[in-house]
Amino acid sequence: MSPLKAPYGTWSSPITAEAITKGANKIIDVLVDRVTSEVYHLESRPSEKGRCVLVHTSSNRDVVGSKWNVRTTVQEYGGAAAMVYNGVGYFSHMADGRVYRVSLKADGTDPEAITPDGKPYRYACLEPHPIYPDLIVSILEDHTLDLPADVVTTLVIINAKTRAIHSLLSGSDFYALPKFSPDGKRLAWVQWSHPDMPWEGGEVHMGDVIFGADGEVSITNDTHVAGVREKVGAGYPSWLDNETLIFTSDESGFVNPWKFRQGKASPLFAEPVSEDFGHSFWQLHYFPYAIIDKAEKTALFAALKDGRDVLYLVDLNGGAQPKPVNSPFVVIDNIRTVSLDRGEIVFTGQKTNEKEAIVQCSLTSLANSEFTVLKAAATVKVGEVQLPSDIISEPQRITLEVPPIGAPLYVVYYPPFNPRYAGSSIAGERPPCIVNVHGGPTGFTPQGLDWGKQYFTSRGWAWLDVNYGGSSGFGRKYIERLTNQWGVVDVNDCIFAPQALSSPPYDLVDRNRLIIRGGSAGGFTTLAALSIAEDVKVFAAATSLYGVSDLNKLAEFTHKFESRYLDHLMGGTPQEVPEVYYARSPINHAENIAVPLLILQGEIDMVVPKGQAEAIYKTIQDRGGVVEYKLYPGEGHGWRQEANMRDAYERELGFYERILGLKN
Repeated sequence: MSPLKAPYGTWSSPITAEAITKGANKIIDVLVDRVTSEVYHLESRPSEKGRCVLVHTSSNRDVVGSKWNVRTTVQEYGGAAAMVYNGVGYFSHMADGRVYRVSLKADGTDPEAITPDGKPYRYACLEPHPIYPDLIVSILEDHTLDLPADVVTTLVIINAKTRAIHSLLSGSDFYALPKFSPDGKRLAWVQWSHPDMPWEGGEVHMGDVIFGADGEVSITNDTHVAGVREKVGAGYPSWLDNETLIFTSDESGFVNPWKFRQGKASPLFAEPVSEDFGHSFWQLHYFPYAIIDKAEKTALFAALKDGRDVLYLVDLNGGAQPKPVNSPFVVIDNIRTVSLDRGEIVFTGQKTNEKEAIVQCSLTSLANSEFTVLKAAATVKVGEVQLPSDIISEPQRITLEVPPIGAPLYVVYYPPFNPRYAGSSIAGERPPCIVNVHGGPTGFTPQGLDWGKQYFTSRGWAWLDVNYGGSSGFGRKYIERLTNQWGVVDVNDCIFAPQALSSPPYDLVDRNRLIIRGGSAGGFTTLAALSIAEDVKVFAAATSLYGVSDLNKLAEFTHKFESRYLDHLMGGTPQEVPEVYYARSPINHAENIAVPLLILQGEIDMVVPKGQAEAIYKTIQDRGGVVEYKLYPGEGHGWRQEANMRDAYERELGFYERILGLKN
């Protein structure tokens, strides 16, 4: 059959919203039992109201039944909700926040609680003591007083036998990633305090573990290993042996591996590498490396290069440059050691044309770039027919120069693509383009397969991901482009990028049919582009997904983790620079919004409460503007339930088609 031609944005596509949301399970985390070397994973299931399940990977057997939700909301974004050790699983249950213990055998045993009932506590980053595994160190987030300034974060010891809890470390605003040394005599951890985020001034510490006469554990000789408040971010600690700690630091301007031994911290590389060996620490399960051999001389690290994750073998003795490993994966996370004896590790890997899979490899197989898939990537079917991979639009990396200073701007372009079509039936037509603004704002958009993007590109739309100034993955200076400039640099970059691609030498998209959309911080940038930009009519339509409209309200009501984030982004607190908060809040300039706007919001969002969406919706509606609003019951900061995910895709596409007159 000869390829068809039809106007861009009107192509018929087999990628339906139902197909890409039905059974769209996602691998959240990978866990390894360090005693048995068995691999498990956490899987989110939109078709089961978004709950997370602990699964034995090789057998694909659920460890817990349908009433359990293995999830935590520590720092709201959660992560590290479970651990497995010597045939026993420990996990946080979302419904009540308690930690439960369960046998990992297929014996139908119900989980039993090991933390107190009736307490407004949240737990994460569970780590057993290597000699006394019933003693588990954990983050405890205490919401007894549930205002951001009153929430208390500590490290505690959970006694799984007595179900008692006692405090281990306190005083900092945040703690994460506690790790016992192999002999259990030391503990390493990460801490940071307001106004820093962990990538801005996270500190790695270590101390001696002391057992008192009453059996309680305490930490003495607290040693600051690395990290400087507001200047150097350190993180991701793990023990190489009882005396040596491996961690990351951005002291060179990029996140590189370091080690600490005999009271001295030193970089592992002879010369700094201008790549980030670790993501910004938004979720507590993130981890960018694993030690891979029994001699403890080598680790496998993931690093970001040109917006894609790449793999390196790193000499832990130090003094050598990393050795690249050929890999088909562009998104790599959750790297865990499986067996030092066999030199095996496991990670989640995602390709540009496949969703994430659980992948295992060894030091020997890495030499030949051989990878074993333990759990294959999820496929998408329409009825009984699997969607063909030849319908996927491949990402194209482009580096632009922002005038007048020529600063780099990293974007990823997805052209309209569908093998049934050979372009437009309208001579000279360029496609409409959706400009996607990632959240964070200290985040970035990866290049792994996202069926949501293909939902649009397969219908003849272009898609543009903008990793604007302030995005992570390109070094600390790129992140710091947004210092004091949120609502300025990000907005300018997101306006400049599609205009550049609509002009020579690119000429890729239609300048008059640009759409902007974004979630959370990306929603703020979207609303700001419509209300406070120099030209508020660049875009033909827009979607704000749980976006920020009022910076003062955000500072007042958002959760503890981000409650002082704005200090650096805006140049001070609302009390210190009230004029900046007023000038950059879209709610104060909503009269400028002349572009049709779709607002999608979760009812129980604690990061950006629904009042942000409803205020700007009402303001636009009252003056007769074109605005639509959908509130999703039971959803928080993003969609976890299948029906809502499907509705959001269909609603967004339908909105654009109506505004641009693509469908009757």
